[in-house]
Amino acid sequence: MTEQSKDEKKPYDLAMKFAKIYGGKIETSPSVPIYGLKDFAVWYTPGVAAVSEAIKANRDSSFELTNRWNTVAVVTDGSRVLGLGNIGPEASLPVMEGKSLLFKYLGGVDAFPLPVRSSEPDELIDVVRRIEPGVGGVNLEDIAQPKCFQILETLRGELEIPVWHDDQQGTASATLAGLLNAVELTGRSPSETKIVFIGAGAANLSNARLAAAAGFDTDNFIIVDSRGTLYSSRGDMQLLESQNRWKYSWALRTNPDKVRGGAAEALDGADVVVAASRPGPGTLKPEWIERMSPDPVVFALANPVPEIWPWEAKKAGARIVATGRADFPNQVNNSLVFPAVFRGVLDVRARTITDDMAVAAARSLASFAQRQGLSDDHIIPAMTEPDLYQTVATDVALEAINQGVARRKASRLELLRQGKGIIDRARRATRVLLEAGVIRPPPEGRIW
Repeated sequence: MTEQSKDEKKPYDLAMKFAKIYGGKIETSPSVPIYGLKDFAVWYTPGVAAVSEAIKANRDSSFELTNRWNTVAVVTDGSRVLGLGNIGPEASLPVMEGKSLLFKYLGGVDAFPLPVRSSEPDELIDVVRRIEPGVGGVNLEDIAQPKCFQILETLRGELEIPVWHDDQQGTASATLAGLLNAVELTGRSPSETKIVFIGAGAANLSNARLAAAAGFDTDNFIIVDSRGTLYSSRGDMQLLESQNRWKYSWALRTNPDKVRGGAAEALDGADVVVAASRPGPGTLKPEWIERMSPDPVVFALANPVPEIWPWEAKKAGARIVATGRADFPNQVNNSLVFPAVFRGVLDVRARTITDDMAVAAARSLASFAQRQGLSDDHIIPAMTEPDLYQTVATDVALEAINQGVARRKASRLELLRQGKGIIDRARRATRVLLEAGVIRPPPEGRIW
């Protein structure tokens, strides 16, 4: 085994080791002072009855009088876990725990994992409907397509709390942020940029939708699935209409010239390729990039291995390359988005997350990177940037207020201060618990 393969295997070995030691990544803890058992007369019975009566009189007061204002359920059926496939709800639990940990540490959001045993979309929809009274938002995660589209669409239309599918909106917001800056760096106009989307799953159909919402022209889009380019008269359109109306809709909206073939033909003269497809290398070939316009932009987003290695794309002529990996420049990562988006929508008690709010998150990320200075290797911020999450959260919250979907109104300064305070408290609490030994240190005193 080479040193590189040992390094790549190490996170897997450590994750298994620490899962046995810690028995999970998150737990609940009190948020109120407890000096003795007498205090439960206030926190529980009989005093709690006064709080319940107040909420009975005004259901929305549950966002002020309980932890609902800061609580998100991370819901999955385990049918499409990144890199693992259909592993089922129990096996998805460690992933949902990790997501909940990121919610807390990066966004100060109290999230809890909720894997659900369901096979049909309506079953999962019904579960989320029933838990709505106890949470301030729902993060859908790792659900196979096309049912993920139906689940999100239905719940967004019915519930009075924000519902977000991170594999759709999270991926698309991060992708759009990088795309906006890549287009600016290469001197292109969004409305004239020709984009090829390789892969027609949840990520790329959402990438296309959000790009369109941000001003990119769908007449300049070509989407490629496993059978080739999508276009309005493709032979399987009747089947698509009955089995995947979302892909069918994009076949009608894109590729007006009816370019036939596969990725190679689609990329002829294209400005940008966004690949969210099968892990590579070799899924996206260098000779295809050579057929693109001058200074092409390549987003190879598959994990753990991008569709093409960045150095191969650069050698083939790519000017800007982005991947989903932290060890390469320009990491397009959902973790830049979902903690901030939920921080923002929870702070204003939003009723939904619209596409315009997701675009606001993308533009906020893009602007943050611009303030630091754009370059071919810096088109999107890193997760470690100070003040990133509260900045994006504030922009999302203000867009919710502008769109009339916020229960609470506040100024930019108020939202920035609130977001920073909540996020700083979450990180400080982790440090204090670790220093006090309440969170046990690793056996060797370190993780790596």
